[in-house]
Amino acid sequence: MTLQQLHYTITISECGSMNKAAEILYIAQPSLTSAVKELERELGITIFHRSGKGVTLTADGAEFLTYARQVFQQYEVLQERYISGKTRKKFGVSTQHYSFAVQAFIGMVQEYDTYDYEFAIRETKTAEVIEDVANLRSEIGILYLSDFNRQMICRLLQTQQLVFHKLIECGVFAYLAEEHPLAGKESVTIAELSDYPCLTFEQGDRSSLYFAEEIVNTADFARVIKASDRSTMLNLMKGLQGYTFCSGIICGELNGDGYRAVPIADETGIMEVGYITKKNMMLSEMGERYVEKLIAYLQQQ
Repeated sequence: MTLQQLHYTITISECGSMNKAAEILYIAQPSLTSAVKELERELGITIFHRSGKGVTLTADGAEFLTYARQVFQQYEVLQERYISGKTRKKFGVSTQHYSFAVQAFIGMVQEYDTYDYEFAIRETKTAEVIEDVANLRSEIGILYLSDFNRQMICRLLQTQQLVFHKLIECGVFAYLAEEHPLAGKESVTIAELSDYPCLTFEQGDRSSLYFAEEIVNTADFARVIKASDRSTMLNLMKGLQGYTFCSGIICGELNGDGYRAVPIADETGIMEVGYITKKNMMLSEMGERYVEKLIAYLQQQ
């Protein structure tokens, strides 16, 4: 098995066609097919189903590609850092939709010269947070655990060779606009909230309840609106008197001062917010500074 063969299989899976992959790779299609068949023989699995409409991954192939991408991405990182002559260091964070994670990122980036570094922060779906760190697209991922999702998420982290580091424990709050009729209450119940639209972050095709960013199970709620980004969520809070569930850690610097976090009176459990990293991998200098910024910000709340 060679890096070239890994590159071939990754490209084919992305194109869905041997012919298109061959064009991109500047290789004759018979040579590409032969290289893949040789790899399949060596591994003892079938990576692709072939048909007149193209190629699709088998179950074994999908599992193999998960590991192949990790290996090839690490090779690309090494190549870019030590062979290409490029000196810009990279640092990425993938996170569930937490404004404090963005605020800590801003504080960390301000300490560096952005001419010399390439930074990225991705507010994304839970599964993608895990995948980004597993595939080294991001060095750190931010998410939460609860009694409900802990077993499933931790099993997934273990499979991907990832480790969860706890930052803070917090209760569950209703997050709503300050004009909301319930915004002035000391606490609210889920029954009181039921008269208003519940806003949730969409989790895509893999919308398992365990991936939900809301600790309260909203599957049986009568009024649910899904959103894909934090800005839209905030607009829906104001425009539709909607609400969502949150950790109570609000970043007014980014979201503005027009929102309130009201404690949920019902027994809803505890959120354990933390970050994930690759197992046995030391954080970079930027990674360490980012975690320090996270801890400092959360201690102020």
